Amino acid sequence: MDLALPLWFEIGSLVILTLVLVGDLLIVYKRPHVPSMREASLWVVFYVVLALLFALAMLLLADAEHAGQFLAGWLTEYSLSIDNLFVFVIIMARFSVPRKYQQEVLMVGIIIALVLRLIFILLGASLIENFSWIFYIFGAFLLYTAVHQAVAKEPDANEADNAFVKMIRRRLRISPTFDGSKIRTTVKGRRVFTPMLIVFIAIGTTDLVFALDSIPAIFGITTSPFIVFTANVFALMGLRQLYFLLGGLLERLVYLKYGIAFILFFIGVKLVSHALHTNEVAFINGGHGVGWAPEIDTWTSLGVIVVSMAVATVASLIKANRDARARGHSLGEELSLTTKE
Repeated sequence: MDLALPLWFEIGSLVILTLVLVGDLLIVYKRPHVPSMREASLWVVFYVVLALLFALAMLLLADAEHAGQFLAGWLTEYSLSIDNLFVFVIIMARFSVPRKYQQEVLMVGIIIALVLRLIFILLGASLIENFSWIFYIFGAFLLYTAVHQAVAKEPDANEADNAFVKMIRRRLRISPTFDGSKIRTTVKGRRVFTPMLIVFIAIGTTDLVFALDSIPAIFGITTSPFIVFTANVFALMGLRQLYFLLGGLLERLVYLKYGIAFILFFIGVKLVSHALHTNEVAFINGGHGVGWAPEIDTWTSLGVIVVSMAVATVASLIKANRDARARGHSLGEELSLTTKE
């Protein structure tokens, strides 16, 4: 379905979102600090309400289909972004980043993620426009990613260094300690890099991997580059505050990866089914569409995404509470202790 949104709305939306992101960046730069639970909660609520108002505007200016595509895309990207936070937590722990400067690290990670996703969105939109068979590739990739997500072991803090980070460590002089949020510092009269550079590189390469997963996933929901990009922006906005809000709860959402795996698998099946339904590949059904392959609508996709995340979250919280009680505490008490640390 072609996008039926006014040009002024698209341009105005991108300008406003850019201003909001720049304002958020300036807050982090001018006042690096660990946000309180109240501050983090208010910011997360603000960004969620902003996304819902954006969906409402799309409903009023276009139709329910486009609003539904945005909501489904936003929720998919939001769930994948929360999964991204797990890795960010591991990177922060691996490099012992001071909590005061973790906001800046997260903001840099978000900016890198936006740039990478914009590049992949433009590339993906071009591929879809010119090669209808690309949906087979996207679908197969998501099916593989879903299985890998479900069966892969949890990453260890001691394994946070990827090959690229290890190469940088060998080739550059790195100081043993941080110097605030600086990338360069002076040690015994010599200019050297600080561990902050390694952290930024680790975050950036992680963003690259997650962008490879997320962009095919959302193109399985909508082929509108505008909706794809804005859904990604809204999913990443507030991620910094969500990191501090969830705190120790992140590591207790043990079933979240299965919920995300199911969503990716569902979208993979949807993409392959769409590719079959609109097939133009000569060696498949003689280059004609496969009649029995269903076209899964946007609202079914939205329902599957919401239910999957809800079930995974509730199941994780039930398990976390049961485990906490087995240790003689309530889940709330353990989270309070984690926050104080």
